[in-house]
Amino acid sequence: MSPSTGTVVRIGTRGSALALAQTQKIADQLTARGAEVEIITITTHGDRSTESLATLGGTGVFASALRDALLANECDVVVHSLKDLPTAPTPGLSIGAIPKRADARDALCARDGLTLDTLPENARVGTGSPRRAAQLLSRRSHLEIVDIRGNVDTRLGRIVGGDLDAVVLAAAGLERLGRAEAVTEYLSLNGWPTAPGQGALALEVRSGEEKLVSALDHKPSRILVEAERAVLAQLEAGCAAPIAAHAFMEDGLLFLDARVYAPDGTAKITSSHALYLSDSPNPAADVAGRVSAELIALGAADIAPLGA
Repeated sequence: MSPSTGTVVRIGTRGSALALAQTQKIADQLTARGAEVEIITITTHGDRSTESLATLGGTGVFASALRDALLANECDVVVHSLKDLPTAPTPGLSIGAIPKRADARDALCARDGLTLDTLPENARVGTGSPRRAAQLLSRRSHLEIVDIRGNVDTRLGRIVGGDLDAVVLAAAGLERLGRAEAVTEYLSLNGWPTAPGQGALALEVRSGEEKLVSALDHKPSRILVEAERAVLAQLEAGCAAPIAAHAFMEDGLLFLDARVYAPDGTAKITSSHALYLSDSPNPAADVAGRVSAELIALGAADIAPLGA
């Protein structure tokens, strides 16, 4: 899978601590398979701007600069957090590998060891995610949701500084940064499904160069995240939409649960379907099609901004 001797695989990444930690793990895995690697840091518009992610157009703003660098041959592989990647393909590029998925859950990090249910009324909870904001308000309508940006340490620092009572972050990111001790509650995927693809990384390459990273592909993880992301694509929703999805496999079945929330948390619509993996040549797309069709039939477009 690795390039010929003497060829350096250039891996492009954002410069945040989390992005660099994720990329280093991939670099180590490629090195262990005989590749020589170089990490190239790329600054995106999302990193430079202080506007909210929703204003910027969602987390896909982080992906565009990385993809531009890949197309310009400034690097050979880019490492994305899959939940940040738009569902529409980019001509000339391909997802060469989706490594084994990490923890897909959200985690509450709160002062004084508080949980979501023990936070006081009107507690200030920080998140930059419309999906998390809707879920928080759906569960605790009197919380004050504070739109925040910044890296993990910056967000956690606002709790220490007393500006916020809690923040909600991805468990996988906290674990990759060695900050799992900040978690006061892991939110169960059964009652709190997360962003499609959360916890997974995507290794994007130029089309035809998939062998650079193909040995790192984990087929079960790919099927699960493709099912979740297909819901976004079929609902024509951006990655910042208040939509959550969780897929898992058991006894040869692929299960998919997805929820669409009103942005203010006052309503939500749920659909769950399953099919045998052996019954379909493309089980991820098929189960997502059933879920998406039911969500639309139940009125998802009436409560959330779809068709974007």
